[in-house]
Amino acid sequence: MHTSEVVRRASTDPLDLASLAGKYMAFKLSDEVYGLEILKVREIIRMMEITRVPRVQEYVRGVINLRGKVIAVADLRSRFGMPRAATTDQSVIIVVQCALGGRELTMGILVDQVLEVLSIEEDQIEPAPPSLGTNGGEFDFVLGVGKTEEHVVLLLDIGRALSARAVGAFEQSARAA
Repeated sequence: MHTSEVVRRASTDPLDLASLAGKYMAFKLSDEVYGLEILKVREIIRMMEITRVPRVQEYVRGVINLRGKVIAVADLRSRFGMPRAATTDQSVIIVVQCALGGRELTMGILVDQVLEVLSIEEDQIEPAPPSLGTNGGEFDFVLGVGKTEEHVVLLLDIGRALSARAVGAFEQSARAA
């Protein structure tokens, strides 16, 4: 089964936790730990200058030039309603590739710190509580909650986290650069 089919099936069937088991890139935003499906991660890069692009979604920080390719960068803190934080030596950009609006899109997501790659088994995953907005709302991006010895990890569908609306914003950002 193709990865996007697994994610789509898991998103629509919260009881199918087996499809969520696998490897996740764990990262922090503030004190919260999130997991991103490892197959969506292309690379992790140190902070670099981000060129601001006018008139895009507030959470779109701007664009970077990554080896000759212009890539939009989203600030996940801003997208998730958290206050912006000062960039530290642990702040990084995770370059991800995901399907948004039926298209493959490569983008960067700004996070506070990358932790590690976690293997999360089915018996370590619980459905996301409805109070997290997982019933079809704008913030319907938490696939489940992983439990490890060290962390409670919110497992993200990064495409949903950025939303289909972001497709236009990201494409506009890249064209404007």
